[in-house]
Amino acid sequence: MPDIAFVKPALPRGGALVLCMTEGDPPAGLAREAEDASGGLLSRALEAAGFKGRKGHATTLYGLGPWTRVVAVGLGKAAELSAEAAEAAGGAIAPAVAQEREATVAAEALDPALAAQLGFGAVLRAWRFDRYRTKEKEEDKPKLERLAIATGNAAASKSAFAPLRAVADGVFLARELVSEPPNVLHPVEFAERCKGLERLGVEVEVMGPKELKRLGFGAMLGVAQGSAHEARMVVMQWKGAPRGKKQKPLALIGKGVTFDTGGISIKPAGGMEDMKWDMAGAGAVVGAMAALAGRKAKADVVGLVGLVENMPSGTAQRPGDVVKTASGQTVEVINTDAEGRLVLADVMWYCQDRFDPRGMVDLATLTGAIIIALGHEHAGLFSNDETLAQQVIAAGAAVGEKCWRMPLADAYDKQIKSDIADMKNVGGRPGGSITAAQFLQRFTNGKPWAHLDIAGTAWSSKDAATVPKGATAFGVRLLDRLVAETMEEG
Repeated sequence: MPDIAFVKPALPRGGALVLCMTEGDPPAGLAREAEDASGGLLSRALEAAGFKGRKGHATTLYGLGPWTRVVAVGLGKAAELSAEAAEAAGGAIAPAVAQEREATVAAEALDPALAAQLGFGAVLRAWRFDRYRTKEKEEDKPKLERLAIATGNAAASKSAFAPLRAVADGVFLARELVSEPPNVLHPVEFAERCKGLERLGVEVEVMGPKELKRLGFGAMLGVAQGSAHEARMVVMQWKGAPRGKKQKPLALIGKGVTFDTGGISIKPAGGMEDMKWDMAGAGAVVGAMAALAGRKAKADVVGLVGLVENMPSGTAQRPGDVVKTASGQTVEVINTDAEGRLVLADVMWYCQDRFDPRGMVDLATLTGAIIIALGHEHAGLFSNDETLAQQVIAAGAAVGEKCWRMPLADAYDKQIKSDIADMKNVGGRPGGSITAAQFLQRFTNGKPWAHLDIAGTAWSSKDAATVPKGATAFGVRLLDRLVAETMEEG
């Protein structure tokens, strides 16, 4: 991961040079100096390459002046400069200079906040998970150690970058958790890693099977009973609200199925390896708590994750079993592969009962049905509260984590009516993501609640602007922005 430095504008004498340019405008500032240093070749080379400064578009040139390479990155139209454009430019820079030891970015046209966003985009895109690579070729390894961003106010840019770097660290933690193989990251290990947040000032409490049984977590423990790895629930509290300003906490709740075979209702073998990221909701909650604590958010937030492994065995839960939840309600288990809602049911009830939060937001890779409905572009949003729903949508839009509001209605609720228990855990194929949300709503006890089904957005099969292929950490930035916009002053 490169070090990001903010420096005064000066044309470097070597290394890689990155020029941030607006659409349709001639070279200015350091770009103008580079044009002169290249003997006028820069503009002709950019014209030949078809570079026009479009947002996020990058062109790499070689053999110009004293630099190993010159990368031109587009910012879009000058009148439309935005945090999104700066972040996209940073995302384009990272792979373009990955094989250089050091690169200098000419970004003096950007104000300090936008220069910080550019650095943020670069570090987000530069992250990679290579813990288990032992024979990678040297030429395939990224070499970038330092990215120097030349800006008109380096001190202000550095100050603006500090909280963004904390958010990036939260994103990286979530990506790492989701990327880990399931033989490494089982529920007990996941809980241990949550304890690492204590160094940031987060209070962490871990509960095992004995405590969960005493709390009446029959639904969650039913899911876990087929695995050799015991269940865990982790409660994380960040108490950052200013003294004398008492506030109810916002609760963030994550589904943490560290591997999902489907249990007795076993999944097809093809693609089952992807089910290591069925804990992406929990990963996002842990990452968000790290981000909030890292930037010292002035708010009280509690994060809870239910951690289980869903396995088939002689002790596994069976289709037809009836379990009693922490709320006292009973559930007929029709399909053991609809396990995430059982985990969340107990954790959500416990959360509202213990913390009386101002609202609850849960994140879960809950249904394949949401992928059929929305593809991989939006998370599905379900909510019983109009204000909270709009706040979540706005926070997601601001950081590029898009959500689409889905319906809740009594007609869907009837699909999960059981003949022998209070409800069943599936309602058939029609409206599968909706009936799953209807199930969860029964455990909110009237608290403002938003449910994000992130099954389609938790993992990416291709590189994106600031998200390399693999775990996306979807939700970390959304939750951080939600807290900043709704709970923090100034």
